[in-house]
Amino acid sequence: MTGVNDDVPDGRELLRVEGVTKAFPGVRALDGVDLSLRAGEVHVLLGENGAGKSTLIKMLSGAHRPDAGRILVRGGPDGAPDGLREVQIRSAQDAERLGIATIYQEFNLVPGLTVAENIFLGRQPRTALGLIDRKTMRARAADLLRRVRLDVSPNTPVTELGIARLQMVEIAKALSLDARVLIMDEPTAVLTSEEVETLFGIVRELREAGVGIIFITHHLDEIGALGDRVTVLRDGRSVDQVPASTGEEELIRLMVGRDIAEQYPRRRPDEPGAPLLRVRGLTRHGAKGTGGGTARPVFEGIDFDVRAGEVVGLAGLVGAGRTEVARAVFGVDRYDAGTVEVAGERLASGDVRAAMRAGLGLVPEDRKGQGLVLDASLQDNLTLARLDRDTRGGLVDRRGQRREAADVAGRLKVRMSGLGQHARTLSGGNQQKIVIGKWLLAKTRLLILDEPTRGIDVGAKVEIYQLVNELTAAGCGVLMISSDLPEVLGMSDRVLVMAQGRLTSELPAGQATQDAVMELALQSPHATSDGTHTDESAMEGSDVR
Repeated sequence: MTGVNDDVPDGRELLRVEGVTKAFPGVRALDGVDLSLRAGEVHVLLGENGAGKSTLIKMLSGAHRPDAGRILVRGGPDGAPDGLREVQIRSAQDAERLGIATIYQEFNLVPGLTVAENIFLGRQPRTALGLIDRKTMRARAADLLRRVRLDVSPNTPVTELGIARLQMVEIAKALSLDARVLIMDEPTAVLTSEEVETLFGIVRELREAGVGIIFITHHLDEIGALGDRVTVLRDGRSVDQVPASTGEEELIRLMVGRDIAEQYPRRRPDEPGAPLLRVRGLTRHGAKGTGGGTARPVFEGIDFDVRAGEVVGLAGLVGAGRTEVARAVFGVDRYDAGTVEVAGERLASGDVRAAMRAGLGLVPEDRKGQGLVLDASLQDNLTLARLDRDTRGGLVDRRGQRREAADVAGRLKVRMSGLGQHARTLSGGNQQKIVIGKWLLAKTRLLILDEPTRGIDVGAKVEIYQLVNELTAAGCGVLMISSDLPEVLGMSDRVLVMAQGRLTSELPAGQATQDAVMELALQSPHATSDGTHTDESAMEGSDVR
């Protein structure tokens, strides 16, 4: 535990939330929540998906207004130097004027603009003639980018940046506001371990400067490393405030209201069944470089099986080709060589419908962009993968759909106001349950899970792991891709390790340790003539977490 820093400038309360309540149709999102934030403190906000964290921070950033309760900010809207004053935060502009900046889990950047233009969007420096002073804007942006250790030009279009770099641009944008209160919603979810350390360094610098930080995370190991106090939300209520040194078991109990005996409750089969998925020689060539030379394959010579009743984990560094293999197997992307068979049936390259008919399902790593129709109802999302089966004579059996959708939503314990609720309005964990439920209704035999628990609280994770157990006990097979190495080790019966587009090894559960997997993930499968290995493993953004 770092302890609350009382030596910072001010050292007093910057923000206080008293008895805040917020209800939406059919859902009471917040019910008398209390929270305080001191200058020079990292206050962790912890809770399950759907506990009310997002609603609370949207209230502080001006997206929602409370139905009851008060928000108090030091100084208030009139700029008074002392004391907390009650404020009304009706917009993002109000929040900015009060010194509150928010870094959302979902990026808020404009694709058609450069890094500098995004950082200063709506606040561009002006010349004496009222024109945008682009030189000054680029110089200020360059300073902010150096501050977050991001080595890109301010003129770079944000469409050219990967997810981790986009996150750092969002942080630079927030820092440009010189906020006294900084809210960070899952800022480490897409960062490598090295980038996380960079972010933590920035946070510590801000804390020393007297900034108060509300930090939301599902990585419990980050709390003790960075936090001072923790407020735990459960079912829309603030159930306790504890020191950041509180043990993980106690934090989990506070979050979910019960003890969780096993974090990875895998029930391994005595003997797996026949192969459901057989992949042989799968290869996809990369795009040629500007000089016309042959690029390294995206993946090459991939061979593996997934049998009935087993979970096969696919581990490796970010950029090793894991997701690309999964997409090719499911038919999202075409491959150039090799074969994919499901229960003995060979599938054509790039044919998603054929993969679905054969019993394949894919839960993608980007659940919002690729797994859900956000503005459609939960019923429509749950039944999307079996629409052909529910259609007779051009008419959809809506009554039958509703009955089955209600059954699977109840089985998955989805927190919702009803099946007519739009998917966009659910928490991340409940959205993930809907994506998985879609494939349950489609009677999937082989389910590919790509980062199945990213951004999901520990209680929802265990529920998903229990569902994996149910699937394999019923004779289904699961291919699990995850950058969370303890998750891969805890839930897999066998672990396949990828490096630079190739499978380097296969380890049974008993031999798959973190050290063994990391050593294999860092190996280069391309040996030089003298027997050494090329150092291609130091790829940008590579990590296993």
